[in-house]
Amino acid sequence: MKNLAKRIIKIGLITAVIGFVLIQFVPYGRNHSNPPVLSEPNWDSPQTRDLAQRACFDCHSNETVWPWYSHVAPISWLVQHDTEEGRQYLNFSTWDNGGKGREPGEAIESVSEGWMPPAVYLLNHPEARLTDAETQALIKGLRATIYQ
Repeated sequence: MKNLAKRIIKIGLITAVIGFVLIQFVPYGRNHSNPPVLSEPNWDSPQTRDLAQRACFDCHSNETVWPWYSHVAPISWLVQHDTEEGRQYLNFSTWDNGGKGREPGEAIESVSEGWMPPAVYLLNHPEARLTDAETQALIKGLRATIYQ
């Protein structure tokens, strides 16, 4: 019985390793391009831009920093999806070309409610964690930038 359990575990591990290697060949999650920055908002202050860059730009601009793990499936799939979706909703790099997204006011609400940046993002990006004062400054700055 012991040998059977060891054999099942061994087969399971080998299958998992082979599966992990095979999913590396799935092409999705490899398009780590940063299109050119066409335009940015007329920021109300350099501080607002710095805070937005720290907390938002990886998913909401064409200035994404692609970390090493964004090249390893299945994590690469999630990173690619989140970046594409983030740019669709709000892209600070295409501001004059519809980059404001669906509703720029949603950006303010998302930060105010603590939905952005998402907790899962903050796990690997502690620099994006804003203090309460920084969060309030970002909200105030976004409001001044978006509604000027």
